Amino acid sequence: MITLFKNARILTMKSSEIFSGELAVKDNKIFYVGEHYDGEVPDHVIDCEQNLLMPGFKNAHAHTAMVFARSCADDLPLHDWLYKTIFPMEEKFEDGDIYNLTKLGILEYLTSGITAAFDMYFRVPEIVKASEELGFRSVCLATSSAEPISLLKERFETLNKPDALCSYVLGIHAEYTTEEERIKDVIKLAHELKAPIFLHIGETEAEVKGCVERHGKTPVKYLDSLGFFDYGGGGFHCNFFTDEEVEIFKKHNCYIVTCPCSNLKLASGIAPLYKYQKAGLTIAIGTDGAGSNNSLDMFKEMYLVSALQKVTNHDPSVMDGFDVLKMATVNGAKALGLNDSDVLDVGKNADIIMIDLKNPAMQPINNIAKNIVYSGSKDCVKMTMINGKVLYYNHEFFVDQDVNEIIEKANEITKRLKT
Repeated sequence: MITLFKNARILTMKSSEIFSGELAVKDNKIFYVGEHYDGEVPDHVIDCEQNLLMPGFKNAHAHTAMVFARSCADDLPLHDWLYKTIFPMEEKFEDGDIYNLTKLGILEYLTSGITAAFDMYFRVPEIVKASEELGFRSVCLATSSAEPISLLKERFETLNKPDALCSYVLGIHAEYTTEEERIKDVIKLAHELKAPIFLHIGETEAEVKGCVERHGKTPVKYLDSLGFFDYGGGGFHCNFFTDEEVEIFKKHNCYIVTCPCSNLKLASGIAPLYKYQKAGLTIAIGTDGAGSNNSLDMFKEMYLVSALQKVTNHDPSVMDGFDVLKMATVNGAKALGLNDSDVLDVGKNADIIMIDLKNPAMQPINNIAKNIVYSGSKDCVKMTMINGKVLYYNHEFFVDQDVNEIIEKANEITKRLKT
């Protein structure tokens, strides 16, 4: 099956150059990017009408199924939000709940041009089932301490296959929610597999203070003393790092994943991203979950990543718009281990989005990349293709399930969780 995109503007993200040309997809891979395609006769032709093709956004930190908590746990500090509302609702989960809720979250991802998510949540088989049925690319990061280490190893070896739609990465929820013995067991497995580990870290000042009280060290320093980052990995949020912790992350090539919308709404803090950028750390962007965001919208995140650094550094020149676009695409792919989905190039996965440049927010066309970051919105997403399949086009879903049924089921589950 060959799909040809003609009459397109193309931003490969290998550089900031945008050119007019054509792109061809064969099955699930890109096999032509250039000015004029003259290969095999395509089965399907899409006229882009000079709209923009670019790599899809990678949501580098998500709890997809937490759409159940959207707007029902608002205006609370993180500790109360988590322990008084979220955890009690999650205790009521039944088999199939996460499967059904994940599907609703995936629909929202598609509207935002998100082609992959680093999904940190329970019941990995349900996440995988929902993702595969809808054709979405998920990197699963299970954090339940109740699951035996042997199960983590089995999933790592089973899911991490070439060309698989879903993959698996080791992780813990956070230092303050995980027993030290469990942390050491996960570290031991990571050393055996030579695999990275991810976690929530440095999210609030209270978290950092608590770790110092328990272990005499800040979170990154404490975990590093145990060998946590020996094979890389990274942290979600990372709002409060000492200079020493920055150097530890740099030493181990760890990723910073920032979630500005969630951090602002929970008043957790503002990550010093410009400081991390200057130190040479790789920054990716996540939405966090809909319970704390409350949307799964990469456009909001990109704008805040740039604007917050400008105001906190009192310098409008910092955190350039194209750098932020790279964080949302290329860097996100790196953090998720999706090296075949980072840019538009021959042999790469066909995880492609089309931006509607005729949308008034994209006009006039002075600088397309910066328009996307500074004035773009989900309304500008014209198409989302994942693994060579168009799943969203002109505000219509092309998935193999009834969208209304997905929404109705999610509402039924949420009603039960709230009672």
